[in-house]
This record gives sequence, C-alpha cells and structure tokens, in this order.
Amino acid sequence: MPSTWKARLNRMFRNGKCLDVAIDHGIFNEPTFIPGLEDIDGVVGQLVKAMPDAIQTNYGQADTLQRVETPEKPALVLRIDVGNAYNTIRHREMWSILQNPEEPLVGAIQMDAVAVVVNMYLIPNEPGLLRQSIENVSKVRRECEKYGMPLMLEPLVMQAPSEKGGYLVDGDTDKIVAMVRTARELGADVIKADPTDNVEDFHKVVEAARCPVLVRGGGKGEIGKVFEKSVALMGQGANGMVYGRNVYQHDNPARVAAALKAIIHDGADATRALEIYNSK
Repeated sequence: MPSTWKARLNRMFRNGKCLDVAIDHGIFNEPTFIPGLEDIDGVVGQLVKAMPDAIQTNYGQADTLQRVETPEKPALVLRIDVGNAYNTIRHREMWSILQNPEEPLVGAIQMDAVAVVVNMYLIPNEPGLLRQSIENVSKVRRECEKYGMPLMLEPLVMQAPSEKGGYLVDGDTDKIVAMVRTARELGADVIKADPTDNVEDFHKVVEAARCPVLVRGGGKGEIGKVFEKSVALMGQGANGMVYGRNVYQHDNPARVAAALKAIIHDGADATRALEIYNSK
C-alpha cells in the first residue's frame, strides 16, 4: 500500500467513518439536480462550517472548497467522469466518459484531492454503457496505483426509464451485491453503494465489498425518514454516507450535515439527529 494512498484516506475517514457531501451534480446536465446549488459558494461556505469529512465536487467547482483559507476544512473528493444516464429521458446514445482520458488524475493531484470517484452503470438493455464504465475504471485504476490515489467506485444499479421518469435506483439486493463485487474485483478502494430496498439486507453489500462502503443518497427525501434510514444502514455495517440532494436541497444544509455526522461518528439515533437538525 503506497504511503500516499494511506495518507489521503486518513484525511477522508475518521476512525473508519466518513460523511462525504456530494455537490458534483451539475456535471450531469440534469436540470432537476441544480435547485439548491445555484449559489454553490454559499453552499460550500455552510458546509465548511458544518465540517463533513469530505465534499465531493467536479474539477470545475473544486476551487469553491480549495480556496477556503481556514486551516481545518473538509477533504476534497473529485469526480473525474461524466455520463448521460442520470437524465430524466432515455437518450438514443448512452455514454460515460472520463473528463481527461489521457491523464485522468491530473486535476485531482492539482486540486489536492484525497480520492477520485468514477461511476459504473448497470442499466437494462445498455450493455455498452457497462463496458464503457469498466474501460474507464481500468484506465483510472492504473493511474491510481501509479500515484497512490484512492479510487472510489460508484456501482449504479438502475431501472429502465418508465412513466415515473428517468433512471431510478433498482434496490434489488442480488443485483447490487453483484455490482459491488464487480467494483471490488476491479480494484475499488472505497465503494459508494446503492441502498437495498430491504435495509436489513445491506450487510450483504458490505460483505461483498471488502473495503469501506459509503451509502449513496439518491433523490431528496423527507428528512426524518432520511435519518431513520441512515441509522439503519449504519447498523448494517456501512462506513458512512455520500449524500447530495438529501443535504443541499434541504433548507439548512449545514444542520443536515451536522445531524448526519452525529449518526455516523457518534452513534446518534434518528430522534437525536432530528433534534440537531431542528436546533437553532
């Protein structure tokens, strides 16, 4: 294990746990992701005060965190790929590409990131998209080994588009476990995993990963239920969360982050988390 790899992960995880707040949604060109991020400097300012363990951005927004001049601030996790599978319509051509295919880690090293994140898509009738994802991961994995950069993989098990709109999460435990196992086989150091429909099955995801597992948040939910589900997932062995819309699309992102930190790092239950969220 390269010393730089361990040093970076030590900045991302505290006692093996992590809250990573994702604000990288603008890269996917999906209008429903933008509400709450119009003033991204303001959001980052709130989050820095709340001090999650990490903030996840793309290269073009990483400066909003890295120009903050406080000695203590969240670590940067950098997304280095982009695709069109998050859109609410089905495209004639589905694709996923690295933002810098020749030197995919340059931006992460320049911006002092502690890890990079890459998607892996499993969508019905889109085998080419999974192949593109695996090609991206294979290229990035080689570079991560060269420079001691931790690789977070995001295996996404999605439903086909329907009248509900877009590509929604398929919470089937067997499918999620299989994709998480694939991510680990490809060399993931950290896995950002979909939650299973049955939360009590999530320990199977953790067992398949054999590396730290952070739970993907998905769309905005009622905050009390978000806290309840987060507590249950931590009880199944998750190492933390990567939440985006369930932080920045709520009225006070800083208090959401504070409540989630209490769940992840202090073992708070959902009632205590809601008290923190409602505090002034």
